[in-house]
Amino acid sequence: MQDANQTPPADQPGTVPPPVDAAPSAGLPNAALGGGGNDAQALTQMGFDHLIHNFDAMGWIVFITLSCMTVMSWYFIVANFLRNAAVRSRMERVVSTFWDTPSLADAVRFMEDQPRSEPFSKIAIEAASAAAHHQRAEGSRLVEALNHSEFIDRALRQSVARESMRLEGGLTVLATVGSTAPFVGLLGTVWGIYKALITIGASGEASINVVAGPVGEALIMTAFGLFAAIPAVLAYNFFVRMNRVTYARFDEFAHDLHDFFATGSRVDANAPAPATSRK
Repeated sequence: MQDANQTPPADQPGTVPPPVDAAPSAGLPNAALGGGGNDAQALTQMGFDHLIHNFDAMGWIVFITLSCMTVMSWYFIVANFLRNAAVRSRMERVVSTFWDTPSLADAVRFMEDQPRSEPFSKIAIEAASAAAHHQRAEGSRLVEALNHSEFIDRALRQSVARESMRLEGGLTVLATVGSTAPFVGLLGTVWGIYKALITIGASGEASINVVAGPVGEALIMTAFGLFAAIPAVLAYNFFVRMNRVTYARFDEFAHDLHDFFATGSRVDANAPAPATSRK
């Protein structure tokens, strides 16, 4: 006779199966529930390709402005670097050759053979031309108005100012890009956040796949503005320092030229001072 307390086998009729968990996914990660697909789609919306294909009018204005700023700044960075490198590489040779040439006519011809972008040769030619012009005008009203020294000094000042302005070409653009590009990028950032808020309000939810596109656009615009501004600021400071050294050499060479054409001899700053007698 069968024991009444013995549990019947599970496959027998009348057996009640054990309870099944109503929420088997409670402890599983989001990827197992299908949320990984939404996250991956949200990540693709934060890419640069998605940004380009979903620009509105304001986004295109900001993007094109920053692109133009970047192209202009890098153009002037390369152009100023090549120009300053060429000037500094020929500077000492041109100046020393002018003073070492025994004949003034030969020295002037050497300066005329230099490239048109070489500033020291232009300064020397301007001084020589001013001295010759004043000498040819002996007895005229020009000589009565300005003496020989003043006329040469005026010509040298104008020549140094003109060559200094040429060295500063593009620095205004670099300064403008360095100071305004972050704010242009910030404009794109504010506009992207504004679009994200509008999207949230229209959809009624703040999930990542809703706000990923506008927020990604905002972050990329900020990075783009900094990418345009940082090289421009660094290059501007670098070229200002290089130009300051070149300006000092301009002034030194111009003073020597003035002494030479006004007195007929160059004043040697390294020469020992004459001894003075004391009573």
